[in-house]
Amino acid sequence: MRDVQQISVMINGRRVVVAASTTVSAAMLSAGVAQRISVRGEPRAALCGMGVCFECRAVVDGVANRRSCQLVCREGMNLETQP
Repeated sequence: MRDVQQISVMINGRRVVVAASTTVSAAMLSAGVAQRISVRGEPRAALCGMGVCFECRAVVDGVANRRSCQLVCREGMNLETQP
């Protein structure tokens, strides 16, 4: 069994440790956090998982509307639910 490198990211102000190869979407889902909130106030998350549906949009390092299913986490990355 090989060792998996762990990194930490901030999700809505909370430090979360994930495997280095984890997508932003998967990190947020595993932390129980929605990627965005719909206009009706409903939590939304990745649907297609390949960047087509745009349901996974989140704020990544201060930049809104990033497709979180297409981004791999980096050490110290700041992830936020998009309003």
